Amino acid sequence: MASKAKVHSGAAKRFKKTAAGYKHKHANKSHILTKMTTKRKRQLRGTNVLNAADTVHVDRMLRAK
Repeated sequence: MASKAKVHSGAAKRFKKTAAGYKHKHANKSHILTKMTTKRKRQLRGTNVLNAADTVHVDRMLRAK
């Protein structure tokens, strides 16, 4: 019996598949925020759609076709 292919658990926590592609949160928004400007922190809020060039790699990690 063949074993089931495992999904990359780190990628599964970071990316969510949508009709437009994969949505993800911005990087550099977890700690040491005191030295960052308010404008920069504000711009890092929310989610964004992953760049089309990176979707191939995420598809492979999530075993999605």
